[in-house]
Amino acid sequence: MAKPAAPNLFSASGLERDAPRPLADKLRPDKLADVVGQGHLLGPDGALSRMLETRSLGSLIFWGPPGTGKTTVARLLAHATELYFEQISAIFSGVADLKKVFDAARLRRETGQGTLLFVDEIHRFNRAQQDSFLPVMEDGTIVLVGATTENPSFELIAPLLSRARVLVFKSLDEAAVEKLLSRAELIEGKKLPLDAEARASLIRMADGDGRAALTLTEEVWRAARAGETFDAAALQNVVQRRAPIYDKKQDGHYNLISALHKSVRGSDVDAALYYLCRMLDAGEDPLYLARRIVRMAVEDIGLADPQALVIANAAKDAYDFLGSPEGELAIAQACIYVATAPKSNAAYVAFGAAKRMAKEAGSLLPPKHILNAPTKLMHAEGYGAGYEYDHDAPDAFSGQDYFPEALGRHQFYDPPERGFEREIRKRLDYWAKLRKERSGE
Repeated sequence: MAKPAAPNLFSASGLERDAPRPLADKLRPDKLADVVGQGHLLGPDGALSRMLETRSLGSLIFWGPPGTGKTTVARLLAHATELYFEQISAIFSGVADLKKVFDAARLRRETGQGTLLFVDEIHRFNRAQQDSFLPVMEDGTIVLVGATTENPSFELIAPLLSRARVLVFKSLDEAAVEKLLSRAELIEGKKLPLDAEARASLIRMADGDGRAALTLTEEVWRAARAGETFDAAALQNVVQRRAPIYDKKQDGHYNLISALHKSVRGSDVDAALYYLCRMLDAGEDPLYLARRIVRMAVEDIGLADPQALVIANAAKDAYDFLGSPEGELAIAQACIYVATAPKSNAAYVAFGAAKRMAKEAGSLLPPKHILNAPTKLMHAEGYGAGYEYDHDAPDAFSGQDYFPEALGRHQFYDPPERGFEREIRKRLDYWAKLRKERSGE
């Protein structure tokens, strides 16, 4: 008796079986109205909505973080405008690949079919590769839609940017991520086994990335036993935490250090601690953060609280001595100190003004009366003549003019009535009064 043939799982006999699909793929929108979190582009008055009313597109650069819908929107735009959708990645493509894509687009164009070429990670292309897009964009062979997570102003060549419009995709807010979770529950036909606090924690972990939110959702469903519900602590154990999106050499690094610096300058100690911890959590070098706090102490506090620089330097030394994680507390304490210290940029402004003046008038000699006369010739020329030793003057203040005679007096340092600089202001006002009296003005 012949052995029966094994069933063909891919036949039309009703036994077909789809390969498992990631949740993010299952939830990929099939119309633009279902894209969440980008209302500024796809809402009634959004930039893309207005373009679609004319059923024509120009070349575009989509700039935004991962998981915000850039690829999906490009695909749906091609469908809405009846363009052939071609997708490549700059990571895996070179000039030869681009030539093939352009040649195929030209053939389509001869038959009346336009091409929307979606280039993922377009910032990875070098200058020569980016240059190759210019003629095919200009003659209409392709409508380019490039996606990048990096600032196009720095990563893309000017001629390409001049031929394309940059549209910014925003990180998904909590409401948008919640919409994704609700859709996932609807499609899968089951609720997420999370209490309210854990659900909010999962949304925060996603960090505005829709794809990451759905990946975390799948992890939760895989881990949950029948009837089990996770609280926030259990969720942390299940997913082990998601590494923050952060590249020390790119925008994430500069955005967060800018946020930390401005929070300190604005005396918002809680926001400053938050950004400090985000950077530490992402693996930033603590000594880099310590150096930045030293800079904040001299730029934004200065002499309003001279202790700020002392404490910032001490924190750097403490971290050097203790290392991580113990030394991070010293950096946090310095962060708290500089955020809560009285603020003044008077020394910073004075230094900048004096530098500019020094460059303009750097060759002017100081007045002769404050110069030493080590030789007879210099003494005969009047060097040191008329100099008054300030310690011998009343109040240890002679009131002499120390600027070059051709330059005249200038005021660079103007301390505010804040912190220790209030005392410095009193001294300067007192000396100005004495100078005026003793000069006979």
